[in-house]
Amino acid sequence: MAFIDTTLQLPARQSKPRTGGLTIAIDSGLPHGLFEDVLTSYGELIDTVKFGWGTSLASPDFRRKLQIAERCGVDFMLGGTLFEKYVSQDRFDEYLSLCADLGCRLVEISNGTITLDSGAKAKFIERAASDFTVIAEVGYKDQPRSELFSPSQWIEAIRSDIDAGAVYVQLEARESGSSGICRPDGELRFGLIEDILQSEIAMGTIIFESPTKILQAYFVNRIGAEVNLGNIGFLDVIALETLRLGLRSETLFADPDGPGL
Repeated sequence: MAFIDTTLQLPARQSKPRTGGLTIAIDSGLPHGLFEDVLTSYGELIDTVKFGWGTSLASPDFRRKLQIAERCGVDFMLGGTLFEKYVSQDRFDEYLSLCADLGCRLVEISNGTITLDSGAKAKFIERAASDFTVIAEVGYKDQPRSELFSPSQWIEAIRSDIDAGAVYVQLEARESGSSGICRPDGELRFGLIEDILQSEIAMGTIIFESPTKILQAYFVNRIGAEVNLGNIGFLDVIALETLRLGLRSETLFADPDGPGL
């Protein structure tokens, strides 16, 4: 969204609380000062902070970050890998209690590392959905395992998570953009994305992990400014917004009203 009046024709952007055009920023363990500076300056552009992996357990004075996020009107959730750690030790109820104690309104449920079939995952989603907004994640962090996951299996897994109660489904790319919907060299699996786009899944329920400018620009051009994007670096928030608004060369000639699907 533009914060200075202009006669330029720019894509319409929802104000918070948004239901589309979500930006989920990942905190990989930022210092408190930098965390606060970014949220204070750019909180209007960040919908949710995901505390990656288990950084919530490893960060001193972690609750101070939660207070900052609350003050800046930014939602937050713990990373899916932490959920998988708790599940691997049969401590799911303890995990939900932790999320509630920290004041999380969102819970991420994934099976990117552990062996967890769709039926078992669906039960975890159903249990969490009664008290939290669930963001499920589909895709594997292990590249060989990911390569064997066919487009039809991706689509089936997305539908299963939504049917179980997930409000959004995030598609794995890792923080490096080198797995899941991406190949090891960072190239997007274009055929997979097109199969998902051509399915009957509502695109408003999908969050595409896009840690790199190349991925972000592709999804803005292909889907539109209101595409939901995750795993965005804290210092990339403004750069992403300029891509959404068509203010960088990569999206300068994007259709302000979106290309349509």
